[in-house]
Amino acid sequence: VQLQASGGGLVQPGGSLRLSCAASGFNLDNYAIGWFRQAPGKEREWVSCISSSDGSIYYADSVKGRFTISGDNAKNTVYLQMNSLKPEDSAVYYCAADTSQLCSRNPNWFGSWGQGTQVTVSS
Repeated sequence: VQLQASGGGLVQPGGSLRLSCAASGFNLDNYAIGWFRQAPGKEREWVSCISSSDGSIYYADSVKGRFTISGDNAKNTVYLQMNSLKPEDSAVYYCAADTSQLCSRNPNWFGSWGQGTQVTVSS
């Protein structure tokens, strides 16, 4: 089970980025996929999750209305579209998978993690 996160970069406030989480060795449609982020000196924070059991989608209040999580089963990839980015969104973003197909805000719930991708929002 491997996850590869990509798509981070430097963007100005108000800008957009799309993060990708590509899976290999397993089918994402049998897993719950979560996105987390961690800023320097802060704890890892839950951002969003998509559950393969019923397609439910969840967002942290801090990103609701700005971020959109989606999946492409053909590409075995989950995306996080991030719009109206703010400096406080700056962090390393991680994707994670769990075989239970259920979402959780607790990072310890997820058994497989990708490497992070840096998102920096700055003018």
